[in-house]
Amino acid sequence: MIVGVVVALSSSQIGLFLILRRMSLIGDGLSHISLGGLALGVFLGIYPLYLVFPVVIVSSLAILSLNKNSRMYFDASLGIVSVAGISVALVLNSVASGFTIDLFSFLFGNILLISDAEVGLAIVLANFILAIVFYFYWDFFSLTFDENFARSRGVRADLLNYLFMVLVSLNVIISIRIVGVLLVSALIIIPAVTSLQVAKSFRNAQWISGLIAFLSVVFGLFLSFFLNFPAGATIVLFSIFVFLLVFAFKKASFNF
Repeated sequence: MIVGVVVALSSSQIGLFLILRRMSLIGDGLSHISLGGLALGVFLGIYPLYLVFPVVIVSSLAILSLNKNSRMYFDASLGIVSVAGISVALVLNSVASGFTIDLFSFLFGNILLISDAEVGLAIVLANFILAIVFYFYWDFFSLTFDENFARSRGVRADLLNYLFMVLVSLNVIISIRIVGVLLVSALIIIPAVTSLQVAKSFRNAQWISGLIAFLSVVFGLFLSFFLNFPAGATIVLFSIFVFLLVFAFKKASFNF
């Protein structure tokens, strides 16, 4: 419960910046890239999560570099690197003669099987992400809404963009054990999108997004326990349910 709430809170804050920067698919892309690191770890007999960190972080920086130093759009560079990650995972999986139980658990996530070491690591990294986001809050805010203006005001845009990509990578990695590779982007996107439906300001959206992420983890875990559903999928489904409620309420209010 603790690790789920902390990671959900960091995801909700990262997600707001990603959506407003039109980079919401980065979570999905990096989660696909993580498959390559997971498969490599299983193939080499090393705990998969150890290799995911360097693979995902280096890949995220490569995506940003491709976008910055070539004429490709961000989604194109993301697609190239993420497809490379999936291809590596499939090749290694073929050589290793099929998915193992460890890799399968990472694909779909299982928050109930997180070890004490993983709990500690996730809490430390989630708090680190939140601390960096709030320390550089106004810089990230400026870069999100007008990067040229931010540069003119002396903001170190390139350095902070790379730092932000590292934060996104870390958030994706610590989310894998909660909801799995296949659902990790949902934890980043859905609370943030829901908050933007009703928020009156960016700061307001941060509070609402955090609250929705918190409620999704708490109620998702309780429902998964009583209904015997997969925990990660139930968390995501509850967050989608909240989104639909908010969307319907907004639509009804607008029509009225």
